[in-house]
Amino acid sequence: MKSGIHPAYRPVVFRDRAAGYAFLTRSTATSDRTIEWEDGNTYPVIDVETSSASHPFYTGTARVLDTAGRVERFERRYGKRAER
Repeated sequence: MKSGIHPAYRPVVFRDRAAGYAFLTRSTATSDRTIEWEDGNTYPVIDVETSSASHPFYTGTARVLDTAGRVERFERRYGKRAER
């Protein structure tokens, strides 16, 4: 890699405000705000709206769509497909 052209890759804390969950990882993202982490060090913190702690896909709270009802509604609206 060429020196001086890549952004700094350092530890950053991502905090999910909706779930009250935070995790430490490495990133090139920057932030003016900092947080003291469990290990006693201070890291930049980036607040996110959704993470694996609050996203319905990961938490198992996703809505199940009634696909049969959707198909029937489509057929009522646009008619059934012609049989060959």
